Amino acid sequence: MDTHYSTSHDEDHVPLSYSPLPDLPDPAGPPAKERQRPLKVFAVTLASVVFLLALVALVIHQSPQTPVTVDNAGSSMETEGRGVAQGVSEKSFRGFSGRRLSFNWTSSMYAWQRTAFHFQPQKNWMNVLYLHPISLSFLIGSWEYGILAVLQILMSPLFHMGWYHLFYQYNPDSAVWGNITWGHAVSRDMIHWLYLPLAMVPDQWFDLNGVWTGSATILPSGEIIMLYTGDTDDAVQVQNLACPANLSDPLLLNWTKYEDNPVMVPPTGIASDKFRDPTTMWVRPDGDWRVAIGSLVNTTGIVLVYQTTNFTDYELLDGILHGVPGTGMWECVDFYPVLIDGEYGLDTSDFGSNIKHVLKASMDDNRHDYYALGTYDPVNNTWTPDNPELDVGIGLRLDYGKYYASKTYYDPVKKRRILYGWINEGDLESDDLKKGWASLQGMPRSILHDNKTGTHLLQWPIEEVESLRTNSSEFEDVLLEPGSVVPLDIGSASQLDIVAEFEVDNETLETVLAVEGNAMYNCSTSAGAAGRATFGPFGILVLADDELSELTPIYFYIAKDTDGSYKTFFCSDLSRSSLAGSDVDQSIYGSTVPVLEDEILTMRVLVDHSIVEGYSQGGRTCITSRVYPTEAIYGAARLFLFNNATSVNVTATIKVWEMSSADIHPYPLDQL
Repeated sequence: MDTHYSTSHDEDHVPLSYSPLPDLPDPAGPPAKERQRPLKVFAVTLASVVFLLALVALVIHQSPQTPVTVDNAGSSMETEGRGVAQGVSEKSFRGFSGRRLSFNWTSSMYAWQRTAFHFQPQKNWMNVLYLHPISLSFLIGSWEYGILAVLQILMSPLFHMGWYHLFYQYNPDSAVWGNITWGHAVSRDMIHWLYLPLAMVPDQWFDLNGVWTGSATILPSGEIIMLYTGDTDDAVQVQNLACPANLSDPLLLNWTKYEDNPVMVPPTGIASDKFRDPTTMWVRPDGDWRVAIGSLVNTTGIVLVYQTTNFTDYELLDGILHGVPGTGMWECVDFYPVLIDGEYGLDTSDFGSNIKHVLKASMDDNRHDYYALGTYDPVNNTWTPDNPELDVGIGLRLDYGKYYASKTYYDPVKKRRILYGWINEGDLESDDLKKGWASLQGMPRSILHDNKTGTHLLQWPIEEVESLRTNSSEFEDVLLEPGSVVPLDIGSASQLDIVAEFEVDNETLETVLAVEGNAMYNCSTSAGAAGRATFGPFGILVLADDELSELTPIYFYIAKDTDGSYKTFFCSDLSRSSLAGSDVDQSIYGSTVPVLEDEILTMRVLVDHSIVEGYSQGGRTCITSRVYPTEAIYGAARLFLFNNATSVNVTATIKVWEMSSADIHPYPLDQL
């Protein structure tokens, strides 16, 4: 077959740190049909047949569900895009490619688009990021009835000898998806990063078409293993093991792949390209470990669960953890507990009556990350959502903008669960090739159960980002009359941390009659910030120029129904963000956000050049946007408050910090 992925790297490329086992097959060796596969691949066939029969029965008996329409359908794809043919989700913004010459970008414009305090490689393509969670266990005795007790400590993201280790999918040869290897970086605080040599490359038959998503575990012996998806030379998605060559190395520079890979293959009834992305493992009281993998049966997205005691032999459990008809392939599944009425995060293996389990999946069909809260039954290997109407794939999203393939881990140092997400580009692939890089990492977010609503998670930038705050400006009780735009004198506005509160004139809110159909408002199908109504929109304009020829509104919209009830929407409008027009994403993102009776409207916005992250009501609803202005850049970028409602005054209080740049550069390996 044509395996066009290069595994050679000259001295100008990122150096290779992976050391292949000497006795493994040469990737340039015999064709796949002549190559001997491990016998255990075929040993699972009988069990897989039994699994398939049970699975078909389960899917048939599930009642059909119609996915709920969610704000922002996203850009339409004209043809099958990059990555789809290889069995993964679309990896480029393609809404307007192949149509005409692109906007005449300058090198200065390209340079401005690169972020200052978000992680991204020095050059080329990156996608799904993994600060790999590690589960560390010690056998410490026995329970009554002879069951071994396990003290399970979930390490921070491969926090090895003082370093956080970040692994990410990377193309060392180009700014487009392909030749997927594992990039590697380390940090002391998850803000400032040091680039390291490549961790693993596609050079064995079991990952020749890509070293894809993975997770890490520390064994009771102290060994570190990586469980990852490899795309074989036959384009089959399998799960493989790897481990560091030298545990005493704090940088974990060299890795070795397990000689008997793969350890899991698609079971009978599962397509060869619908079996990927192992989760962090969790341990049962009896010492057995479990791992979840995303998959698909017909149009039903599902989660398979495997069990292991030694990390090299895996047993597929009966049935599925969960599935939702009509949602398509589930990838990058995440599964973890959250504490009810608590202010701290939980270890992945924690279990109890005051705990809910979050099931999250990335939807291959629409490239959004959905989550739901529910109850986990480890005996029957099932998870049940609290509210079937808010099930995975048809209910809540982690982020209503450009945010995908996210992953959490537990940080025991600060007792918190941290979320990372991949942020794709919103420009043309041809422009990414010209500027020489594509995609970046969202700001790490802490995750908590929303104790007030009981239905949502709260996501908030990790506290370490506040160390980048420098000069601040505060504006209190700014009156925003209907139709007003108020400039804020803060100087350049390309790197900001903004916290804002908005209070609406309650008397007007109560006395003005509702507009028929107003409660059916939808951010993505509306006229955006330009669409005036009784109670909105109002908020801030970021990355705007003085003439407002370019602007990106982040705003609230209050919809009052005829019965007197309200819905509040949180939106991000890119329709006028750039004079490049349809060469860049012009979507209007957003969704509803619960606002309780005793709450005022609040938002926090991080602006870092071409990425804008918005958090409303403490992080109940979040929106990440990619923005590509041509005028509102460098010293010309400005910040405004606005109120485009027709009938209500709004009072705003806003504090703005300028943000310094993170220190992100290559590790000085020559000094080791």
